[in-house]
Amino acid sequence: MKVILTPKPVNFKLGEYINKGFEFLKKDFGDIFVAFLVCLIMSIIPFCGLLAVGNLYKYLQKRSRNQPASSGDIFDFKDFMPYLILQLIVFGGVLLLYIPLIIVMALTGAMSDGGNEANPMVMLFMFPYLFLIIAAIYYFVLKGFYIIPLISLKGINDIKQAWNISKVMTKGNLLSIFLFSFVVSLLAQVGILACGIGIFLTIPFLYTANYFAYEDAIEQIERDEITEIGSKNEY
Repeated sequence: MKVILTPKPVNFKLGEYINKGFEFLKKDFGDIFVAFLVCLIMSIIPFCGLLAVGNLYKYLQKRSRNQPASSGDIFDFKDFMPYLILQLIVFGGVLLLYIPLIIVMALTGAMSDGGNEANPMVMLFMFPYLFLIIAAIYYFVLKGFYIIPLISLKGINDIKQAWNISKVMTKGNLLSIFLFSFVVSLLAQVGILACGIGIFLTIPFLYTANYFAYEDAIEQIERDEITEIGSKNEY
């Protein structure tokens, strides 16, 4: 059965995702923790960090649906190219944002008298521009919140298509997604209080909560082919 995606702003259920993520982790902690460790190991491989995370979400999807799943499945390189392209785009975008700052620093440095004091022109330009860089990075990260699940869970290998769908899905939800990401990250780092080692026990929560946010959002924009044909026949 072919699934058709109909992009639209999703109903973002912040509290529900956090509760489901916690309950899921508590119910199946051992296997999820092992899968998380495998994800960390795979992330050491150059350009495989996002791929490892995407494969972890595939694993969590299978576990949540009571389907056979092995942590070894995380070492799957089928989606390597889309994630490589995504990482190159991100790297290029960040580099592009910093180019004006680098140029200004180079020019003002060339005009300075060689002293150790910071050039006022650089300081005057740096702070507002750094603020704009941070704001731009947050904007694109939040608008691209659903790119990873669209690649891993729905097999969309066209980064531009995944970006366009994610833009629509996040419309009107940027603040909710930001708060969700902040709260989940904060809770995931609670383990730091346990001498730092405990963070490895709490970080998996970040992925389980994110998974339910992704899964629910994708379900909201899915329509199977049979339903689509039936709705057309009604007209």
